[in-house]
Amino acid sequence: MPFLVGRDTRVSGPMLEAAFAAGVCSVGVNVDLGGILPTPAVAFLTRRRGAGCGIVISASHNPVEDNGIKIFAGDGFKLADGVEERIEALADEAVSGRDPARPTGPAVGTISAIPDADGPYLDHVAALSKGSLAGMRVVVDCAYGAAVYAAPRLWERLGAQVTALHAQADGTRINVACGSTHLAPLQDAVRAHRADVGFAHDGDADRVLAVDERGDVVDGDALMGMCALDRQRRGALPGNVVVATVMSNLGLEQALAAASIRLERTRVGDRYVLERMREIRATMGGEQSGHLIFLEHTTTGDGLVTAVEVANVMSRSGRRMSELRSAIPRLPQVLVNVRVRERDGASSSPELAAAVSAAEARLARRGRVLVRPSGTEPLIRVMVEAEHQDEAERVAGELAELITRRFGATA
Repeated sequence: MPFLVGRDTRVSGPMLEAAFAAGVCSVGVNVDLGGILPTPAVAFLTRRRGAGCGIVISASHNPVEDNGIKIFAGDGFKLADGVEERIEALADEAVSGRDPARPTGPAVGTISAIPDADGPYLDHVAALSKGSLAGMRVVVDCAYGAAVYAAPRLWERLGAQVTALHAQADGTRINVACGSTHLAPLQDAVRAHRADVGFAHDGDADRVLAVDERGDVVDGDALMGMCALDRQRRGALPGNVVVATVMSNLGLEQALAAASIRLERTRVGDRYVLERMREIRATMGGEQSGHLIFLEHTTTGDGLVTAVEVANVMSRSGRRMSELRSAIPRLPQVLVNVRVRERDGASSSPELAAAVSAAEARLARRGRVLVRPSGTEPLIRVMVEAEHQDEAERVAGELAELITRRFGATA
């Protein structure tokens, strides 16, 4: 079975794609190249085409100079941590010279390009729309990333009046002042075009954030909440449960509880959300950052599927995005990123743990405190929720100051 490889637009992508494909072929395995594809499209096509695995060369929302590799098993799901660790160990063995004999001549693998690779994926996503979106005005920010071809085509196909921003495959500008990490251009465009809704993707299009018709931001918690409430009203939310992470706002939990929907929390990371969803047979979950998973439609976070699901809620309800958003309250939340010398040392500090406990005691049941290391950068993330913005800012500032003083990168 061949390996299926897709990538985002960043300038290092073709280089790494070529190197990866060469390495796979050198051990006798064929490679199918999908070119520029959203991460969820690779997961979908891996399963659809019966590939041995799916490979995404992308650093998602990270800066242009970063890159990475995501791996999907043949069933379209991400690999378990233990499997990824074993792969890393085997790679280390190969680098150290303990590499097995490789095939030669006709036994080496071949490389083939997949024509119109995103076509079947777009067929799948478009089929989720409940009727034509004719008359709906949509702005989509493609972040110069993996959504540049797929997202505009999707909305045009569904009949919407679409305005596409940052929709060129320019890997030197991927995620630069645009997309889901920089929403100001989308907010301005929604207001300027008098659009009904705006959607912003990240570099590999596995997440999406929205902007309502007034230009106000609608984060992943609100998108989860409005979709969950809609599904529950239609009897389409098995177990009346949604899975989110510890980062999701307390307001989401309160809004769901009022509708008798349980919110299950996991550690940060869409893979952990998905694991818990499969354990308890939930069909919906996600992250505040916009990674939403609709398990009956996709095996991973999917920004395009999420956007269509949100458009369906708008169409079914006949309500504006701002009205739907208002049903999900949001407690003031402050997130501070502190650059540190070494993530694990700071996060395991007894002094920091004591400071966090003291902050939680001050807030009692009126808020939450979460301090955790970033999974991809030398950062400690401090999140504080409270009834009042100034209180959240004060507590977050105190904790950030402690981390900077003791573990800061320049300390």
